[in-house]
Amino acid sequence: MEELTKTELIEEIKHLISVDGTETQINPNYLEYFEVEELIEMKEDLISKKLNVVETTKEYVDELYEKLAIIK
Repeated sequence: MEELTKTELIEEIKHLISVDGTETQINPNYLEYFEVEELIEMKEDLISKKLNVVETTKEYVDELYEKLAIIK
């Protein structure tokens, strides 16, 4: 796996914490205070959480679709 620089990690984390891929709700300058290892952990955690949200949303939509199909 290729090693990312601190700047690259910060950019990826800023993208992961953004709502629409461009804007962040926190001040990303705080990320400068973390060490590379902490940033890697943070990035992995954010990816995991996003994947979990996608799976949870998929399950909810599937369940909603099934309920609406019964109503028809």
